[in-house]
Amino acid sequence: MDSEQDAAAAARREYRASPGYPGEQVVTDPVRIRALAHPVRLELLDYLDDAGSATATECAAAIGASVASCSYHLRTLAKHGYIEQVRQPGREKPWKVVSRSRSQGIDPDLAGSVHAVAATASLEADRQLQRIQSWLRRAPELPPEDVNVSTVLGVGFYATHEEIMEFREELWKLTERFDGRRENPELRPQGAVAARLFAVVNVEPEQRP
Repeated sequence: MDSEQDAAAAARREYRASPGYPGEQVVTDPVRIRALAHPVRLELLDYLDDAGSATATECAAAIGASVASCSYHLRTLAKHGYIEQVRQPGREKPWKVVSRSRSQGIDPDLAGSVHAVAATASLEADRQLQRIQSWLRRAPELPPEDVNVSTVLGVGFYATHEEIMEFREELWKLTERFDGRRENPELRPQGAVAARLFAVVNVEPEQRP
């Protein structure tokens, strides 16, 4: 019985979290993960990802929140290691993300880990759904070429856990061809437009063999 429990624990450890891609910030601490479960904080991270760095005042203007609210949430994000202040002269210091690549992993040995990841992922899924629905409502007024190259894709397949992990890595690597273009406009080819990818890969519990 002990050997079976040891094997189960080893399997849980094997799939607890991706070790991360180069430069990726992987968080498994449920307290730190729950710090992301707030729409303003997610909006702030999105804005800082694009802006590179910004003060609380600039963040407030960009996301439509008060300076006081942004200051509070920025400090919370910094407390949990997601952002840091840029050292430069002046009274108001801008903030920047620690990494533009972030992921949250489940650690079965930490109480509340699954719930923390699920709560944060649920909030992010809601935000992305609202963004996609907003885009779909605007589709009739957008340039046809913008709509034609956009894709809403859903596909089902059977794969092992190892194959799903490999698929995740391959999907991530596909985006590496665009590295640097967000921060440096000079790297963008003529005609480049802003695009966003949101993908979910999950095991269907009702269809497990």
